[in-house]
Amino acid sequence: MYPRALLLNASYEPLRAVRWQRAIVLLFSHKVDVVEEYDHYVHSPSRSLRVPSILRLRSYVKTRCRHAVRFSRENIFARDRFICQYDGRRHPREQLTLDHVIPRNKGGPTEWENIVTCCIPCNRRKGAKSPAQIGFRLLRRPGRPSWLFSIRQSLGVKQVPRSWRTYLYTDDQEDEDDPMVSAG
Repeated sequence: MYPRALLLNASYEPLRAVRWQRAIVLLFSHKVDVVEEYDHYVHSPSRSLRVPSILRLRSYVKTRCRHAVRFSRENIFARDRFICQYDGRRHPREQLTLDHVIPRNKGGPTEWENIVTCCIPCNRRKGAKSPAQIGFRLLRRPGRPSWLFSIRQSLGVKQVPRSWRTYLYTDDQEDEDDPMVSAG
């Protein structure tokens, strides 16, 4: 019904996205301050209240370091945005697989910098060859995602509301090659 609210630490570090109901509870328990609001209202018999978009905790909460992104199939698909890195098309999850850019039988390691999202037909065509051997070009060089990727994944939202972007260090071009992957 309503979008989620971004919960920030007292230091303005993004922590997580919370449901609007949880945001209201945090507000009435005086644990947060409202930074921004949506243009939506919730009503009770005696009050109307704008739904919070961004909340900041009044007390700092110590967090564990989340800067390392776990190497997994899902995180590789998310890093590559479910786009085959050879044909450039977005595919459903069940039509995707992972591909070693430098094949394993040629010494290619299983790590962020050598694994890309690939559709099944491209993977079959490539086989145990290098992309250059069959005329494939990568859309972009694979790499370890930045810590921002980890934060965005942990939020659990597909579309980041415009009001959150300042706090998530993103710009308005969601589909461009911005902070998802750190080169190198």
